[in-house]
Amino acid sequence: DLDRHFRDVIPDAVTLPQRFRQMGWKTGRVGKIFHYDVPRHIGTDGLDDPDSWDLVVNPKGRDVTDEPLIINPTPQRPISAALSWLAAEGTDEQQTDGMIATGAIDFLDQNRENPFFLGVGFFRPHTPFVAPRDYFNLHPLPRIEVPYVDADSWSRFPQPAIPHNILSPGYGLPRSTLIEALRAYYASVRFVDTQVGRILDALDRLNLSERTIVVFCSDHGYHLGEKGLWQKRTLFDPSARSPLVIAAPYLNAAGGVTCRRVVEYVDLYPTLIDLVGEAASPTLAGKSLVPLLRNPEASWSEMAITQVVRPIPASRPFGSPPRLVMGRSITTDRWRYIEWDGGEQGRELYDHHADPKEQFNVAEQPEHRATIEQLRETLERHANGKVPDAEINPARL
Repeated sequence: DLDRHFRDVIPDAVTLPQRFRQMGWKTGRVGKIFHYDVPRHIGTDGLDDPDSWDLVVNPKGRDVTDEPLIINPTPQRPISAALSWLAAEGTDEQQTDGMIATGAIDFLDQNRENPFFLGVGFFRPHTPFVAPRDYFNLHPLPRIEVPYVDADSWSRFPQPAIPHNILSPGYGLPRSTLIEALRAYYASVRFVDTQVGRILDALDRLNLSERTIVVFCSDHGYHLGEKGLWQKRTLFDPSARSPLVIAAPYLNAAGGVTCRRVVEYVDLYPTLIDLVGEAASPTLAGKSLVPLLRNPEASWSEMAITQVVRPIPASRPFGSPPRLVMGRSITTDRWRYIEWDGGEQGRELYDHHADPKEQFNVAEQPEHRATIEQLRETLERHANGKVPDAEINPARL
């Protein structure tokens, strides 16, 4: 869970930045990398890992002091978990994320002569959606559309598939409010995109672009009204799928090419170790993505595993606290198979070739029994640690 420091469970783990630090590289963190409660932990170390960094910078901007101004249409929910927003006054550099970009640029300027590993963690577009007002003005309300949701949408899915903290589609908010929230999300994304651009411009200015590996990613995907769902914590594609962009300039791969293979974030660790010419530990989870960076069409047989814990009402005795059940999914280039509590609380199967938006659960159709059995078998082997070398390392779970 996100409230426990990982070293309480695996104290001897070597994190990715820690590995680079052991190799003699200068490591720095600016902003959110390890888990933080947002916005409560902005400006603090959060659940940071001191062993990972030589330098830590925790900016705290006016988005924190402006919290009383934030609009929250569901006041019973904290702003961190609500569709809440603020079109802020002031400049980019007065916001925490603007300060994070500035801190990252300072790190580059001070360490450009030596090998470095820099983790830059922006807080937005995490709720509350806060960005300078100019970014809101770039997204006029009449141009924004919220996905249509039919009345029986949720009845097609097992009960645990819907997050326990979403009691009705769109939190029961009127369409006009959802449109405002969506505009705030777009504004936050564009604001952060601008801050990323500032850092990339600094790489150019400091003549670092041609010898610096850049990875852009997010910690999860995000629902924006699909199926009446918003934010995260599902095993559907919008929540489980995340952006990943890697620029390794000296590989001579064609720039700007989309690779459609299924990969996982645990693949980043061995990939970066591989790219700098070091040997990864044989027990390290993940698989180097260098073959795909060289050729995005290269043969690839990987799959992705995602899981989430869900509380469901206890059947007895009366008044018992909710029971926690595990939802597990396995995704290939065509299929996503999901099971809740080992299938006891429901199964889902989606054919991404025919149904990329995962509208139709075909798990009960007889013609897909063999597919489900094969995917289930693989999932169980991972859970039990009995995984052939060619498949995913169980440490990923």
